[in-house]
Amino acid sequence: MHGFASEFHHLWEYLHHHPLFAAGIILIAGYYLGRLAGFVKLPEITGYIIAGLIIGKSFLNVVPHEAEESLGVFTQIALGLIALTIGGEFSLSKLKRLGKDVAVITLVQLLATFGAVSLGLFLLRLPLPVALLAGAIASATAPAATVHIVQTLKAHGTFVDILYGVVALDDAGCVILFSIIFSFAGSMLGIAGEGHGALGAIFHILLEIGIGAVAGYMIHRATCQRKSNNEILIITLGFFFTYTVFVMGLGMSPLLTNMAAGTVLINFSPRNHRIFKALQPLTPPLYALFFVLAGMELEPSQFLNPTILLLGTAYILFRAAGKYGGVYGGCALVKTEKRIKTYLGFCMLPQAGVAIGLMDIVSGIHLGDGAAPEVSAALAALNSVILMSVFVNEIMGPPLSKFALIRGNNMEE
Repeated sequence: MHGFASEFHHLWEYLHHHPLFAAGIILIAGYYLGRLAGFVKLPEITGYIIAGLIIGKSFLNVVPHEAEESLGVFTQIALGLIALTIGGEFSLSKLKRLGKDVAVITLVQLLATFGAVSLGLFLLRLPLPVALLAGAIASATAPAATVHIVQTLKAHGTFVDILYGVVALDDAGCVILFSIIFSFAGSMLGIAGEGHGALGAIFHILLEIGIGAVAGYMIHRATCQRKSNNEILIITLGFFFTYTVFVMGLGMSPLLTNMAAGTVLINFSPRNHRIFKALQPLTPPLYALFFVLAGMELEPSQFLNPTILLLGTAYILFRAAGKYGGVYGGCALVKTEKRIKTYLGFCMLPQAGVAIGLMDIVSGIHLGDGAAPEVSAALAALNSVILMSVFVNEIMGPPLSKFALIRGNNMEE
């Protein structure tokens, strides 16, 4: 009996620390909790985050920290694919169709959200560079829940056309804004390496975009004569992995690089839709891993910390005010109908994928030994603040979006 117990213990230790076992548990837990979330009319993402919370260190601790760290590459892949997909939305034909009004509304609400959150958290004594990073992350919106509600309600009309236009541009604008702020905040925190200050930050941004443009062209040239989706997938992933790691090795964010690559691909040829279609089957398991891993970082005990509770509540309220007020102000500038101006902002509250991805980049910041203790503490607290916001907004956001769609589109429930 003792021998059996000893063998079982060794087997459990082997499984417990093996990354493939961890990945299997994460996917299984994510799938079933995602389905359960769907049954109670919540987004799958909420179920994934809850799954991570349950199997993570806060509760069952099925996946130890070292196995969790070994799966970090999946987070980088998922984040890169999100950025590449966002870039694929930037075809010139689509941008012309969206028009000036949508661009103005998107820009105003992005800047209003960034300003409201950054200023609010700075007034609550968060260090300026950390407050700026929080403001940039706050500008991200999760369109999946809203789009699903639009399709369920079979809604159409001017309200929906403007809504689709704004959510299509919002995450791209957020990635650009974050990349700019990350470069400047990095200079303020002393992590930007060579070329501190504004000129160094601008050079980094242009270099990221330039590398992405070249990478996109290379993928286009390598795949344009290929007919097999398998060949297209292999070639695209080969380039994707190579240039993403190359940019990270230069100490830069791969977000703008991947977005630039996607933009170049979609504008070089309509046939490059095949590339995004070939990548599509990879996204469900990668996103499940991505969000469950994010949930595993969640520590509910931290929400009992008065500082985290205060900052998280302030972040959620300032972000809501910035999103709603920014959309309202943008609609007023372009003179949309009153019902659109009144209700469109409610559809911009959900927050998930891009925000978690950007938070993951912030989590990877390594400060020098001379960094002020309050800055290190603020960066650590920001993780919990963002996850608290994502969790709350993914629960409250969809019902508010449904209410706004029904009222703003003059529909009967």
